[in-house]
Amino acid sequence: MWIAIVPAYNEASSITCVINNLKKIQIDLIVVIANGCTDNTCLILYNSCKNYPIHLLTFPFPLGVDIPRAIGVAFAKKLNPTGILFVDGDMKGDIAVPLGQLKESIHKGLDMALTNCYPYVYLRSELATSVLKNREHLNRNLKIFNKIGLANPCHGPHAISARFLMKVPSLVIAIPPLALAFASKNELSIGVGTAIPHILLGSDNRGTLHGNLIAKTIIGDCLQALSYAENLSLRTVINNNEYAMGYRTLRRFDILKNYLDKYGIN
Repeated sequence: MWIAIVPAYNEASSITCVINNLKKIQIDLIVVIANGCTDNTCLILYNSCKNYPIHLLTFPFPLGVDIPRAIGVAFAKKLNPTGILFVDGDMKGDIAVPLGQLKESIHKGLDMALTNCYPYVYLRSELATSVLKNREHLNRNLKIFNKIGLANPCHGPHAISARFLMKVPSLVIAIPPLALAFASKNELSIGVGTAIPHILLGSDNRGTLHGNLIAKTIIGDCLQALSYAENLSLRTVINNNEYAMGYRTLRRFDILKNYLDKYGIN
């Protein structure tokens, strides 16, 4: 059984495209985590997905970056899937083929199949360069740079195996670079499953302020993952507020923890 997890926050303009891409690659269940939506995302989802296996989890307020993904994983764990595919609700590009390649990479033995969103060398902004330097530093420290380059689960669709799901705590999924570090330290198989240049993901440009905050969030997450890679305990790293940069303070870890406790999920 393959499950796709789709976080959605006001994605009325893109959610149909995302679902249509998933329909093309034989996903058994799509779990959409609609959080803080004030548009008609849920209505469009309902109208475009009749007679298709979709489970909608709704929250009346935003959960923050990556928390919906972790809640989706917690829900999926109860169903013992073969693999999970992560696709953000704003990725309306024509990416069905690379999504299928991520699935295939799991079938071929990877536990975490990532997307290379920078397959070509080109002029990058100072902000993007700073983010990528932090991602490179983490990947080199984990000794997986030769396998995945600059790839990271914080950027682009990716897939995980049942073995990954069993070994990696759901809470860690909410901090993607930390999930990468945990998987690496626990000797799970990590690789690049496909390449999609960032512009082809189809995500809307949400402005300079958003870009700056996302960049700071990723940098903070990478620094946190680096601390874990350098042998700080997982509990110490997770409880350290030193890394609360960018959108990090808006992540509703309290709701995620309550959800995990309610259903007895690790």
